[in-house]
Amino acid sequence: MKTLDRYLAVHVIWGTLLTLCVLLALFTFIALVDELGDVGKGDYTVVRAFEYMTLTLPQRAFLLFPFAALVGTLIGLGTLSSSSELTVMRASGMSAARISGAVLSAGLVLAILSMLIGEFLAPFTERLANERRSVAISSRIDVKTNYGFWVRDGSSFVNIRQALPDNRAKKIYIYEFDAVNQLRVATYAAKARYEDGHWILENVRQSSILEHRVRSQEMEQAVWESTFKPDLVDVVAVKPESLSVTGLYRYMNYLRKNGLSTARFELAFWTKIVYPFATVVMIFFALPIVLGILGSAGVGQRILVGSLVGMVFHVVNQISGNIGLVYGLSPFFSAAIPTLVFFAIGVAMMRRV
Repeated sequence: MKTLDRYLAVHVIWGTLLTLCVLLALFTFIALVDELGDVGKGDYTVVRAFEYMTLTLPQRAFLLFPFAALVGTLIGLGTLSSSSELTVMRASGMSAARISGAVLSAGLVLAILSMLIGEFLAPFTERLANERRSVAISSRIDVKTNYGFWVRDGSSFVNIRQALPDNRAKKIYIYEFDAVNQLRVATYAAKARYEDGHWILENVRQSSILEHRVRSQEMEQAVWESTFKPDLVDVVAVKPESLSVTGLYRYMNYLRKNGLSTARFELAFWTKIVYPFATVVMIFFALPIVLGILGSAGVGQRILVGSLVGMVFHVVNQISGNIGLVYGLSPFFSAAIPTLVFFAIGVAMMRRV
C-alpha cells in the first residue's frame, strides 16, 4: 500500500508543479506585456522589465499555488482515472479515504513548499524588484542607507528616514541650495502626508541662512510643493504583501506602539499563514471531482472545471479581504473564510463519493 500511496502522491506533486510552471509562464507573459508600457521612462529598459518579471516570480508562484494544486491534482489523478488505474486501486481494496490520505500527504508537502517560498524567498525578491523598478523609472534616488534614503528634488536634497504606507513619511529633512550651491534653507518635519498633489508637513522646524544671520522658525503645518511623488516613497515603504510572517508581526507591534492602524497588516499576516493551507484544501476539493463528478471526463474538461473553480476561489479570497477591511471584520476571519468555505464544500462532495 505504501507504494501506491507514493505513486498517487508523486502524480499529484508533478501535476501541480507542471501546472504551476504553465501558469507562471502565462501570467508572467500577461504581466510583461503590461509592463512594457513603462519601458522608456527614465532608465527603465526592456532588460529591466525582464529583470522585474524574474524577481517577481516567487511572489507570483506563492499566489498561484492553490490554483495550480487544484488543476494539477485534477490532471494527475485524472490521468490515473482515464487509464483505469484508480478503478483497479479501489477494486483491490484501496478505499476512498486511503486515496484521500495519500493525496493529502502530497498536499502537505506542497503546502510546506509554498510556505517556504512565501516566508523566505518571495518577500526578499518582491522588495528588490519594486525597488529596482522604481529607481530605474524615476532615476532620482541617489543613496539609500540605514538612515533612510536621499533624493534630489531640483535644487533641493531630501532625506526621508521612515517611509510609511498610505502616502505618509516620518522624519523628513529638506536642504535647499541656491544657484551657486550654497545651503540656504534647512527644514525638518516630524511627519508628512501627501494630499491633493502636494505634501503637508507637520511639526516643522526651519532654518533660513541669510547673509549675516540665521533665522529659525517653527510651524505646526506647512505645505511643501515638490515634484517628489509618493511612488518613490513606495520604494522603501512597508508593503504588507512584501513582508514575511515574522516581518509582519514585528511591524504590527511597531504600528501599535505608535498608535497607527494595523488592519491591512493583520489581514496580510493571517493571509500569509492561511494561504499555504489553501493548497491542501484545493487538492482535497479536487478529489470528489475526480472520483465522482468527472471520473470519466477528458483532460480538457478537468482543466476547464479546475480553472473555473480556481478563479472563483481567487475572486472570493480577494473580496473577503476587501470586505473585511471596509467593515472592520476580524482579519483572521476575512483571511480564512474562503478556505473554510471551500473545505466545507469539499467535505460535502466527498460524502457522495
